[in-house]
Amino acid sequence: MATEPSACLIRHGETEFSIARRYNGVTDAPLTRHGEEVAVRLRPVLSRANWGLVLCSPLQRARRTAELSGFPDPEIVAELRECDYGEIEGLTTEEISERWPGWDFWRDGSPGGETANDVATRVAPVIARLREHPGRALVFSHSHTLRIITARWLDLQAKLAAIFALEPARISEVGTHRGHPILICWNDSTGATLEEVR
Repeated sequence: MATEPSACLIRHGETEFSIARRYNGVTDAPLTRHGEEVAVRLRPVLSRANWGLVLCSPLQRARRTAELSGFPDPEIVAELRECDYGEIEGLTTEEISERWPGWDFWRDGSPGGETANDVATRVAPVIARLREHPGRALVFSHSHTLRIITARWLDLQAKLAAIFALEPARISEVGTHRGHPILICWNDSTGATLEEVR
């Protein structure tokens, strides 16, 4: 019997940007030492499953997370990069609100950068590929990108990705049940759902 498509989504480990809660899109920030340690802890968790496809953002924080968690040679997919935050790159929400009162990424997008819909358009071919893959796929990427992939997998508008808060080096999985898109787990640190045979 064919396995229905699913995708395990891994946000990269901690960086100095994520510690400070600063928007980090195109800046190619490295993992912190703690970020590397937590990425290593993903290895035994992710080894519980067989992955037919492993995809990764080209940014070093995602590539290093993949490497340390046991996947040194993922397929690099440019569309999995993080959102281009334009003028808000490196700023906190508080700093952004001082310049643009009432600003909300999910509604307004990034001044001089991408909107949620822009990212949804960019990742649409990746989602199509994941849905066509006959089995489990593993994806290493970034917070906003993974949240938007999740929303679109579930046939939700890109702006509704706002409901999916995601911390560094956490495991989430979307899948398919009887032809319908489902959310299997979200923001998990244990990998309890990653048994080889579901």
